[in-house]
Amino acid sequence: MSKHLELGKLGEDLAATYLEKNNYKILERNYRFKKLELDIICKKDDLLIIVEVKTRTTAKLGPPELISRGKQKQVIKAANHFIQEREIDLEVRLDVIGIIKNQYEESLVHVEGAFVP
Repeated sequence: MSKHLELGKLGEDLAATYLEKNNYKILERNYRFKKLELDIICKKDDLLIIVEVKTRTTAKLGPPELISRGKQKQVIKAANHFIQEREIDLEVRLDVIGIIKNQYEESLVHVEGAFVP
């Protein structure tokens, strides 16, 4: 597995552990719809929460929790498919977890309601 894929997997594992420790119930990881993917789908209280995880080794290019409008559109499209496919009737929140992970630093920022459809 390439380094960036390993880093991404590690970041998703760190994010899932963080969410579980904070009373989120993980429903699914790496849900695929065509070429799109949702990193983590979870539930807390009466909310369905879609979490995009961005992991980087440095913040030189900006905080990892900032995602492009194009990526937001992809997440929304895949989330809509998941909700319709599973006939889910819950309010939905779109979150981003940004992680910096290198030999000197490990940080995690959780942005609830990071973007809206």
